[in-house]
Amino acid sequence: MKKIAIQGAEGSNHHKVARDFYGKDVQLEECLSFDILVDCLLNKTSDKAVMAIENTIAGSIIPNYALIDSNNLHISGEEYLNIHHHLMALPGQKIEEIKEVCSHPMALLQCKEFFKKHPHIRLVEDVDTAEVAKRIAKEQLKGVAAIAPKLAAEIFGLDVLEDEIQTMKDNSTRFVIIQTEKPNNGIDQINKASFKFQLDHKRGSLATILNVLSDCKMNLTKIQSLPVIESPWKYSFFVDVTFDSYKDYEKAIAIIEIMAEEFKVLGAYKNGRK
Repeated sequence: MKKIAIQGAEGSNHHKVARDFYGKDVQLEECLSFDILVDCLLNKTSDKAVMAIENTIAGSIIPNYALIDSNNLHISGEEYLNIHHHLMALPGQKIEEIKEVCSHPMALLQCKEFFKKHPHIRLVEDVDTAEVAKRIAKEQLKGVAAIAPKLAAEIFGLDVLEDEIQTMKDNSTRFVIIQTEKPNNGIDQINKASFKFQLDHKRGSLATILNVLSDCKMNLTKIQSLPVIESPWKYSFFVDVTFDSYKDYEKAIAIIEIMAEEFKVLGAYKNGRK
């Protein structure tokens, strides 16, 4: 059985993605940060890892692009997950008795409007959603609630006080599956790719690359720029494309590899959008 590193604890959204991708009996390596998650891969204590990369509300998780690139990791797949935030506490607790809610800063941000209706509750930033649920159950903390997926309530025996407390109901996160070795995905299964490149400061250089993608029938689904460390005003571009023909993809890559600087394919894999 492969060991999968996840950011956060059992019951987190990363755990749910790992189960959806690999099955319910997946063996987990729980990591409290993305840096630790990457270390688990590099130290070979985990075979693969699940990493959140962007959210429909918060946008790109930019440091994770840099982690994948700087550690020469490979994307072997992706999964999209609709995010559902639920307020949970020890059995028998009522929302009027809750004095403090601890959760990941992103979860608190995405539930901001709900807590305006409950000004008596103090919001406290923590490292992970499910980790707080686990702590409440283990230490039997009264007056404290967590924001977490329902999976966490099931695992740790907590009651859900309020369902779906996120401000925007259409809230989705894209996760990528990463590994240290180049994946052996079959050509017939590959219809999406992620790559990175740098460009010089010539006028129209980015437009030229985008024209190549269009001419080769690539559908640009994401473009993200990151500053190049120690090279002021120079940027790397991280791009996701989908396509119908692998030959079109090969053609596009061959051309861009000649035109761009520091070109790198981060992964070619199956589109996770159903």
